Amino acid sequence: MHKTTLALAIATLPLAAHAAGSETVMPTVVVTDRPLAEAPLPGSYATSDSASLLESNPGFSVYSAGGVSGLPVLRGLADDRIKVRIDGTEITSACGNHMNSPLSYIAPSQVNTALVIAGITPVSLGGDNIAGVINLTSAQPVFAKPNEGLITTGSASIQSRSVDNGLSTSLNATVANDQLSFNYSGSVAKADSYKDGDGKKVLDTLYKSTNQALTLAAQGEGNRWVLKAGEQVIPYQGFPNQYMDMTKNHSVFANLGYSGDFAWGKLDGKVYWQDTRHKMDFFTQEKAGAMPMDTHGRDIGYTLKVELPLKDGDTLRLGHEIHRAELDDWWPPLAGSMMMGPNTYVNINNGKRERFALFAEWEAKFSSQWSSQLGVRSESVKTDAGNVQDYGCGMMCGADAAAASAFNARSHAKRDNNLDLTALFKYEPAQTASYEFGYARKTRSPNLYERYTWGRGEMAMAMIGWFGDGNGYVGNVDLKPEVAHTLSATLDWHDIEKKFWNVKVTPFYTRVTDFIDVDDLGPGMMVPKLLQFANHDAHLYGLNLSWSLPVWESAAYGNGVLKGKYDWTRGKRNDGGDLYHIMPANFVFGIEQKLNAWTNSAEMQSVAAKTSVDERRLEFKTSGYTLVNLGTRYDLSNGLSIQAGVRNLFDRSYALPLGGNNIAVTYAGGPLGPLLGQGRSIDLGLTLKF
Repeated sequence: MHKTTLALAIATLPLAAHAAGSETVMPTVVVTDRPLAEAPLPGSYATSDSASLLESNPGFSVYSAGGVSGLPVLRGLADDRIKVRIDGTEITSACGNHMNSPLSYIAPSQVNTALVIAGITPVSLGGDNIAGVINLTSAQPVFAKPNEGLITTGSASIQSRSVDNGLSTSLNATVANDQLSFNYSGSVAKADSYKDGDGKKVLDTLYKSTNQALTLAAQGEGNRWVLKAGEQVIPYQGFPNQYMDMTKNHSVFANLGYSGDFAWGKLDGKVYWQDTRHKMDFFTQEKAGAMPMDTHGRDIGYTLKVELPLKDGDTLRLGHEIHRAELDDWWPPLAGSMMMGPNTYVNINNGKRERFALFAEWEAKFSSQWSSQLGVRSESVKTDAGNVQDYGCGMMCGADAAAASAFNARSHAKRDNNLDLTALFKYEPAQTASYEFGYARKTRSPNLYERYTWGRGEMAMAMIGWFGDGNGYVGNVDLKPEVAHTLSATLDWHDIEKKFWNVKVTPFYTRVTDFIDVDDLGPGMMVPKLLQFANHDAHLYGLNLSWSLPVWESAAYGNGVLKGKYDWTRGKRNDGGDLYHIMPANFVFGIEQKLNAWTNSAEMQSVAAKTSVDERRLEFKTSGYTLVNLGTRYDLSNGLSIQAGVRNLFDRSYALPLGGNNIAVTYAGGPLGPLLGQGRSIDLGLTLKF
């Protein structure tokens, strides 16, 4: 038996054993005063994954993946169910495991502002989602003041982490006058496999990533043009909860944006393009083997939005968007293998996903206390893919050969006509309180992997799926779009200036028609379960609570603020059973002190035991845990900042509720179990602004 086949078979034996035994206007954050990477909360600067920067948002959590590729979750709905935009552009995962998800294309040091909205989202912020919207922006162009001449500004930083020998460096520099601005930003992050709370290495969690971008901007007479271009290179990234690893991700992009103020209103537009070459295989002895897989993805699109002021302070927004994603996914033959050759395995051939959208949004103020936002968005989504082929290895590929013939014999073109509606009302009875409530109808069409992956052999199915559960997946051409109906309300109490304290409570309920879940095709020999994407109705409900409360203010001890959140979410299929990877109830309680040049913080994170699990996927239950994190930052007058922190202070060993299964350890002959989190880490950072 070939080395790779043997490795895969050995690795999946514990999975099969687990299968046999298992049969018994909503919460937002906008950071505008400083880059997120410089935020003082513990661990905020000690990460290479931009998804982790957003964890302080109510209802937000992260599916564990590679070190820079965590998948975002909003109120139990993850990944493609969230509309993610980076500097106003859309990026499509070009990988059967979603290793290059949109948030992985921007380094934490490059993130300047973040907008996270769950549930009832304005139609002007994007369609093709049912969970919410994440908008990240890099640093905006800096211009000199009139007659100031040429200015230069920038920053450089370096951070280290003891838990994985991680090292991250970044540079940001701008040269500008009052009309032109030129900026460079770059970052490099590298880490070894991290250690858990017992001091044991969590195999295959090492990575390296480089991001660079150039920005040229021009302004004058109420007009601004911004051209941004850049490149990402990830030579390797381990994925402990997947059978494969990333052995290359090379992406180049360019986008051109325009904004203008006119007597009649505002005009915003953007044109963008991105090209990604992605490879999967094995690169480390921590999870050894050989199985080359290649992907080529392309995104191109534009957005156009007009904002018109109306009488009585109302605002009308009209917009149009086009986005086209192209995908080719093929697996080259492996010399000497009985199962992977002699032909190239064509997973997705000339895949296309085209979206054409129109939207209108009306903001109205009825009185000093009542206001509303109403929106409608229409989208046409067309998908298609060409014919495919299996490895051509005779009887060894019999299931795949039959599946390829069946797939090629039918039509693949699909068109969805999707409708989004939003109605949000706000009541402000006093300057210290506001109450929002509303309804949203949101729609998401299937992605190309959900519709067009076709392999029925176990090895082919094991290569599909971004869930980290070790199961095998196959697509379904006849999938319908998901339609989510969300009811939500937010009770918001705050100080008059909305700067010093606030408490927000948000209950929500979402019913999803044609939720894309799975049908069980039975147990496998190499993987625990064989599953096919299928539509099933589902519903989710829960509560988000967040607060920021001042507790002291004195000359001797500075200012002290209590911050935190509590999230509780449940998700179920209407025909029975829990949805996959629903974060259990979790509580974050922190205190932040600012005293002259010092910013100090302490934080406690408590997560309840995960007992509601998806039995169809054989999801593991996990125990509850509590972590304590400490952080400090000292800002010197010369622009130098020194940061230090300790995460997981008591070196607690714990299983990640959204970590999936530790597949990497089974390659080394270890027992299958949930992926464990990081142990104690001493984090140090140095930032210089100039």
